[in-house]
Amino acid sequence: MLFKQQAWLRQKLLVLGSLAVGSLLYLVARVGSLDRLQPICPIEGRFGARGQAEFPLRALQFKRGLLHEFRKGNSSKEQVRLHDLVQQLPKAIIIGVRKGGTRALLEMLNLHPAVVKASQEIHFFDNDENYAKGIEWYRKKMPFSYPQQITIEKSPAYFITEEVPERIYKMNSSIKLLIIVREPTTRAISDYTQVLEGKERKNKTYYKFEKLAIDPNTCEVNTKYKAVRTSVYTKHLERWLKYFPIEQFHIVDGDRLITEPLPELQLVEKFLNLPPRISQYNLYFNATRGFYCLRFNIIFNKCLAGSKGRIHPEVDPSVITKLRKFFHPFNQKFYQITGRTLNWP
Repeated sequence: MLFKQQAWLRQKLLVLGSLAVGSLLYLVARVGSLDRLQPICPIEGRFGARGQAEFPLRALQFKRGLLHEFRKGNSSKEQVRLHDLVQQLPKAIIIGVRKGGTRALLEMLNLHPAVVKASQEIHFFDNDENYAKGIEWYRKKMPFSYPQQITIEKSPAYFITEEVPERIYKMNSSIKLLIIVREPTTRAISDYTQVLEGKERKNKTYYKFEKLAIDPNTCEVNTKYKAVRTSVYTKHLERWLKYFPIEQFHIVDGDRLITEPLPELQLVEKFLNLPPRISQYNLYFNATRGFYCLRFNIIFNKCLAGSKGRIHPEVDPSVITKLRKFFHPFNQKFYQITGRTLNWP
């Protein structure tokens, strides 16, 4: 009997020892991978509080884990205070454009440990009812963050709404503004596709794209169609330039963000004065979905919602040609103003 108990005890100790060694090896590998993937790199005080000390990115990555716990709603005001959490007004806003890739851009920038995103579109500056609630209401819609981090929100309707530039200017005249654009005709069709899907979900009929984009009376491009108007980027940008210098804007190539996201994200990091942190490790192509997904660490991955990357309906080639011819002079002016030439037909 004693022999059996001793044998059982030895077997138990062997199992526990194996688990302990396995856990130790995992932690060593984990720390090693974090050291490789999250190098300690100072965040310059250009985007933080005045006179703040340098803050290691790895520390911010650790704090992001704490932020995730606070977002679950289990934290008290005292816990928030003890962890120096604040709700900051955004230092950068993705102002548009609709169906240009605003959600993808926001989620990809959130890979950076110094960036904290507002999960929902706030629609503060383009909605009169929300705007009337005041700037404190807007600030309280922002996520909790640490003072060294940048809060970013995105509301694509900002770009085309007339009142928005002045309203944002009154909040912060030095704010950084991100505009993500796609080839104008492709963007217009994508815009139509989203609306079409909503109509079909409600069992409602909807006109074909060709009938909306082309005026049946003149056979010319229908400039009253919202999807067409939104794609005339230069017209909207000119309104913004009455309040902000072009240096406060950064143009993101939404088509390239789909096929080759890292170079576009690195340009945004530079524009926001962020130390380079997003790497190829953080982005992996999902063949099933047909676009890139996000890798935050060796455990947590994320793909965009299934509603992204909708299949566009077939459109009459002659209509596509007509639209591209219509957009061409506006595109040339957009290149000239922004200093960025995009490979649009």
